[in-house]
Amino acid sequence: MRNFLENLKFFLEKIDHLRDQVLFVFIKKFWSKKILPDHLSWARVFIGIIILVFLFFGIENKLLIISLFIIGAFSDLLDGSVARFFKNETKFGAFLDPMADRVLLIPIAFYSLFLNYKILLFTLIIAEVANLLASAYLHSKDILVKSNIFGKTKMVLQSIVFAVILIMWPNPLSNLFIYILWTSAIFTILSILFKVSEIQNLTPLNKPIDKKLIKEKLTKHLHAKNKNT
Repeated sequence: MRNFLENLKFFLEKIDHLRDQVLFVFIKKFWSKKILPDHLSWARVFIGIIILVFLFFGIENKLLIISLFIIGAFSDLLDGSVARFFKNETKFGAFLDPMADRVLLIPIAFYSLFLNYKILLFTLIIAEVANLLASAYLHSKDILVKSNIFGKTKMVLQSIVFAVILIMWPNPLSNLFIYILWTSAIFTILSILFKVSEIQNLTPLNKPIDKKLIKEKLTKHLHAKNKNT
């Protein structure tokens, strides 16, 4: 099973790398350095709040809601690539990006799944809460936690399904898309597991390097090596 997951991770990361290479061409030619990755994430938060207000107050402007959602999903496609292209990945950005995803997706999840798919909805919510708590704990330890490939895949799957839901609403949803959402919940769980398993390999941010301690350890190592020879 572990080998299967490692192979799946490698395969998905190759696809993600190709996506980056394609977007880098666009970013290099057309992107302004003044538009930071965090600006895209905040725009996604704002769009998610607008969609929430529309759905809560029964403003059924279908074309506007679909357009806003597509713009929000596209901003998620871009922000990570922009950060990597300009080497502008930050601890706050790594925390804000998945939060913005949740603000965008959760209102639509409630709106479309609450009546007929309560178990699926609450499974998705519980998985997201667990993921959020894991990330919050690591950030509280001043550790940079980048989105792993399973979390990215989950976001892609859910974005596709919820876009289809908005387009087809109020027509019933095909079981295929329900299965895809269940699959996305599995990817969320995998994201949590891999995030936890990589904790020991992560480095705390913003902590000064103790050069004196490093020098002392190096001196002791060289002294022990000379003594043995």
